[in-house]
Amino acid sequence: MTTTPETSGPGPGRGPGGGPDADLPGLLDERRQLVNLAYRLLGSFADAEDVVQETYARWYAMRAPDREAIESPGAWLMKVASRICLDELRSARHRRERYVGEWIPEPLPDRAEWADPRGPAQPADPADRVTLDESVNMAFLVLLDSMTPAERVAFILHDVFGYPFGEVADIVGRTPAACRQLASSARARLRAAQAPAASMAGQAAIVREFKRAWEARDIPALLGILDPSAIAIADGGGRVSAELRPIEGREQVARTVLDLAQHVPGLALVERTVNGAPGLVLEQDGAVVTVMAFEVAGHRIRHIWAVRNPDKLRPWTR
Repeated sequence: MTTTPETSGPGPGRGPGGGPDADLPGLLDERRQLVNLAYRLLGSFADAEDVVQETYARWYAMRAPDREAIESPGAWLMKVASRICLDELRSARHRRERYVGEWIPEPLPDRAEWADPRGPAQPADPADRVTLDESVNMAFLVLLDSMTPAERVAFILHDVFGYPFGEVADIVGRTPAACRQLASSARARLRAAQAPAASMAGQAAIVREFKRAWEARDIPALLGILDPSAIAIADGGGRVSAELRPIEGREQVARTVLDLAQHVPGLALVERTVNGAPGLVLEQDGAVVTVMAFEVAGHRIRHIWAVRNPDKLRPWTR
């Protein structure tokens, strides 16, 4: 899984005359690449936007001669954004200790919906700026969150964005050999934890079966769709009601799902794309209250992530 960094012509920040910021649009074109990087590193679109804003603020805080001396403004911006993310990841571990309940990465919508390809595309501003591929599916982001900050940065920069370990070392503050080992360790974790890849159509079919069984209050059907060791995790962030601990085992998951349907009137399940994969959105009186992402292993659901924290649902309510 390797994504080549995007480029923008002769280089951002320099126009035909070579002066600093002569090609301001080119410099701003780097924004999408920076958001793509920061979202994968932090798992939060809101935090990614803050990182990008801080990166540009540091660029414009420099004296003009200093900016002019930088040969590749795009590379400079990526380096600074990576370092800001690294600091953010280190401090996030302390903030998570105060987070109420489980923390799940912020889900993103997609413009093209898998439920009805003939229908109109849904406007999704974040999806315009974040490339939705296998490096942003929920299972992948959750695994990334289990890594050390240095592992995560080294892996994302090298394996996803194609940066050589020499440049990664300059950002992380380790030797190239150490960064190579960090990325290797991250890869090993991913291989050990990820489920075998299922086709998008296969995932969609399983999620749709889950939706139908839930709507029909069909416990046997739910049990047949869920893996025996299925785990459901909810993230309310202390803002709304949510289970504070993971729900383990398909019987417990099925009962919890049905209890929710029985005790929340007017709940509607809508098929949507969540981080590039089939998912469900729960709406109450037309308002999005929960976004659910799934990991499908074989023909059964192994993981369910239900994001209920309103702060993480803003991209879904714009």
